[in-house]
Amino acid sequence: MKIHQKITILLFLLSLLSSSTTSFPNFFPNVSSIPPSFLPNTTAGAWDSFNKLSGCRPGQQVTGISKLKNYFHYFGYLGNNTSNFTDDFDDALESAVKNYQRNFNLNATGELDEPTVKQISKPRCGVADIVNGTSTMNSGRSESMIGHSVAHYTFFPGTPRWPSQRRDLTYAFNPGNQLSDEVKRVFANAFSRWSEWTPLTFTETSSYTSADLKIGFYAGDHGDGESFDGVLGTLAHAFAPPAGLLHLDSDETWIINDVLASGSPTAMDLESVAVHEIGHLLGLGHSSVEDAIMFPTISSGVRKVELARDDVEGIQVLYGTNPDNNGTTGPTIGQREVNGATRGVLGLGQVILFVIGLTMFVL
Repeated sequence: MKIHQKITILLFLLSLLSSSTTSFPNFFPNVSSIPPSFLPNTTAGAWDSFNKLSGCRPGQQVTGISKLKNYFHYFGYLGNNTSNFTDDFDDALESAVKNYQRNFNLNATGELDEPTVKQISKPRCGVADIVNGTSTMNSGRSESMIGHSVAHYTFFPGTPRWPSQRRDLTYAFNPGNQLSDEVKRVFANAFSRWSEWTPLTFTETSSYTSADLKIGFYAGDHGDGESFDGVLGTLAHAFAPPAGLLHLDSDETWIINDVLASGSPTAMDLESVAVHEIGHLLGLGHSSVEDAIMFPTISSGVRKVELARDDVEGIQVLYGTNPDNNGTTGPTIGQREVNGATRGVLGLGQVILFVIGLTMFVL
């Protein structure tokens, strides 16, 4: 683990000590169970304002471009040396747009055409597509010997993974969220999607401080430097091994039972998001294969929970195959379940033990 990752985790843990607000996520078994009074007055997503930028092209100056530059900076398309966050559609933004378009299988025009703006406005994972300018969704492409398919799975810089002696990973939930057994089963199902194709196993533990993987729901700025932004923006994010932190936005409307997950413009399927973030916990980056679990975006009302072939090939590069599973190449597109119409506070003692334990690990 790199030193800046260690510092980020320590700062996050220390922030829990000073936090005084408990976050209780919004869970519903299906869309019909959401009370009308609970639904927001608007269905606008965090990035719907980008729609007014449709048609913009290099050389123009349009109000809202500065916000778009911040978006591209957040997800790695504009480097840290970029300082011109004005409303000018400059060369740096044009290059960022082209790179984004290539990653999302769009025509690389460098202009904000309708398909590009539509893609940018979708809810997505908060993990960057490009890290330190080196890891993109298309990196590591290779021709398969079977069927000449192209692999688009990626890894974090340095290809971090859990060591070979750690194949039975434990996970626990932030006690401050007070999650029901029904919600916890959603995560158990999500973990099983990955254990099906690898030698990894995942066991829930009641000890949040000692678990390999720590799961929690948070709102806004929650101390790890990756703030959430409300409904239908960044849905969740997770850290590469061996950090083991998975955070989800408690402001979202989470559906936990409905296999169709359709009928609401703001409802998100919890298992679909959890499966994606677990991929990050295990070391996978984003994929440019739209049908893959590791594709960065997912629309409201969509359920996508089964690994695609690209996901399986990527995770098996890291950990090998499941010896009990005869199918080692992964499912094909069409075999997968894809349906769609569509801050918590720990006890003070627990946090102190957690921080001390992690500090010893860091040092």
